[in-house]
Amino acid sequence: MAIAAAALVGCASKTKQTVVENDNPLLNYANWTTPHGAYPFDQIRAEHYMPAFEQAFKEGLEEIDAIVRNPEKPTFDNTIVALDNVGHTLSVVAGCFFNLTSAETNDTLDAIETELMPKYTEYSTSIILNDSLFQRVKAVYEQREQLRLKPEQMKLLEDTYESFANNGANLDSIGKEKYRELSNRLSLLTLAYGQNVLKATNAWTKLITDESQLAGLNDDTKAMLRANAEKKGQKGWLLNLKPTTTIPFMQDCDNRELRQELYMALNTRCIGGEFDNTQNIVDIVNARLEYAQLFGKEDYAQKSLHKTCAETEENVMNFLNQLRDAYMPAANAEVAELQEYAKSLGFEGELQPWDFSYYSKKLKDAKYSISDDILRPYFELEAVKKGVFGLAQRLYGLTFVENKDIPVYHPEVSAYDVYDAKGKFLAVYYSDFHPRDGKRGGAWMNDFQSQYKVGRNDHRPHIINVMNFTRPVEATDSVEGKPALLTYDEVETFLHEFGHALHGMLTRCTYSSQSGTNVPRDFVELPSQFNENFLGEKEFLDTFAKHYITNEPMPQDLIDKIHAAQTYHAAYACVRQLSFGYLDMAWHTLREPFAPAENQSIQDAVIAFGNNAMEQVRVIPNVAGTQMETAFTHIFSGGYSAGYYSYKWSELLDADAFAQFQKARDVRGSIFDKKTADSFRKNVLERGGTEEPMVLYRRFRGGNPTIDALLERDGIKK
Repeated sequence: MAIAAAALVGCASKTKQTVVENDNPLLNYANWTTPHGAYPFDQIRAEHYMPAFEQAFKEGLEEIDAIVRNPEKPTFDNTIVALDNVGHTLSVVAGCFFNLTSAETNDTLDAIETELMPKYTEYSTSIILNDSLFQRVKAVYEQREQLRLKPEQMKLLEDTYESFANNGANLDSIGKEKYRELSNRLSLLTLAYGQNVLKATNAWTKLITDESQLAGLNDDTKAMLRANAEKKGQKGWLLNLKPTTTIPFMQDCDNRELRQELYMALNTRCIGGEFDNTQNIVDIVNARLEYAQLFGKEDYAQKSLHKTCAETEENVMNFLNQLRDAYMPAANAEVAELQEYAKSLGFEGELQPWDFSYYSKKLKDAKYSISDDILRPYFELEAVKKGVFGLAQRLYGLTFVENKDIPVYHPEVSAYDVYDAKGKFLAVYYSDFHPRDGKRGGAWMNDFQSQYKVGRNDHRPHIINVMNFTRPVEATDSVEGKPALLTYDEVETFLHEFGHALHGMLTRCTYSSQSGTNVPRDFVELPSQFNENFLGEKEFLDTFAKHYITNEPMPQDLIDKIHAAQTYHAAYACVRQLSFGYLDMAWHTLREPFAPAENQSIQDAVIAFGNNAMEQVRVIPNVAGTQMETAFTHIFSGGYSAGYYSYKWSELLDADAFAQFQKARDVRGSIFDKKTADSFRKNVLERGGTEEPMVLYRRFRGGNPTIDALLERDGIKK
């Protein structure tokens, strides 16, 4: 999942805006005639963005000045609520621009973003470092106990105060100037890092002209590779570094040399060369360290973990170590079994990273007679969409109606009106499923417009899911056309991102800065990972998993095999995630600036550091010259710095939460238990960041979570 813009102050207004008519559609939003005030993408052009941002910055600062110059004494309404209202125009402009730079960018938008970010950072820091504004906020904060505020009002007050106090407002003049400089430097460094990853990913291709080199690949994968080539005006089969190519290729291609070449290309991205990120990494972590020490912290993790569920780096490391100790014996056993299996097929030597997926898939098929090739025909994208939407209907009463009158930014994007159980409009939902050169890798949820309330008026959100799923196979003279048939993992990813979307769509908060997914990083993954659990349930699969040709439901024996295979290599998957968490924490618990040793290159130093951080959970040999952090956008440009552990932390919560549904099924006979779903919706999904996250969770669960459900689900504990 991704957050669009890095504004430090609430940017969705709850007051009526006066907008002068303007030929720039981004500044003329009051006159949009689109359904639900959706973006008129067909009218918005690249040249509109920078003038719109400049006007938005001007308006935002004028709104701040009005708060500061208010002659009345500071109150919750005239200062805290007024501040949460600042910047409606900016939210409109940023909501469009930053979504497109992730999902449909180009060289022009990249150039605008590079020019924009210093200005965006200057705008944000000028607000957060405005001492007169902070003194008004502080005055309200210091009388908070006498104000008789509701819980969400108190939370808004506390969060607003801390957003200033923890971001430089209490610094002296020299410290504030340093904060301003570091913020600007980090915005440019993280931007450059992310752009390098996308460019490096798009830059590498390999054309195969001899079909025999593709032995092992199924017809669908080869058709996709042929389509890749045709789009580039080439004949043959074109490999690239997008997941829709790399995943099936690494699993199925018999040609070990090609698997190795693809692996090396993927895992040496941005190490040296035109799109080198090694210096960016060093500059980012050193700037983050300097930033943390500016606030009296020993390292960046200490600063970053404030107001998270984990709270301290010691708690994070204890959590990672607890999982490491529980899962490493099983992970080593899984790899040893795979090594013996590969040997039985004639493989000699030690398994390398480009061998693991290949033999893992073969062993899984041998054990369970199940593979993506067998499952894909039952996971046609349109049917999966109906299943995912149907899950939301069964649990929460939602319905989705496609609305072709809502403009979209690309022909592949679909837009839906979403209604609640009473038929009342709830949200706009956009879906964008397939990879393009202008789209970064991975999958995420974001919002175009946030949810908030003004009196009785509930401004409903506009939510988007962006994925990179297998495309349909287009019919040619030599190839039969097929719809988009998803892998099991792709269906699981859809459920994951849709869980984020539900968190965004179901929210019912007063203040935009608290609504939807505005919660700590180690809580935000709970709704998404919780949603994945239903894929293993026959009751859910029966609602949509039908063969795309025969319309026959997925047979019981195949569902049984899915159940049997659910814990297959679960320990390996866990320690792989732990390795990412250890890597993240290693970079962000540095207490001295990072620098190469004498006579050591920057590339060698970064690679060595990363390898050392991941060594304690390594179960497959390391390959010299490779390291994943040069393309690890989550922690260097995606908002998960000192926070990647949150995926496993949330996994503990999601397993514990789903156990409540399993208990309800045992009593009332259905995994779609409405009583439990209502509690999850009201106590978690609707509440956003209005209270501390574990207060919300305990209210749903009736107590604190334990690790037992996770260990049982993964087969570690019987």
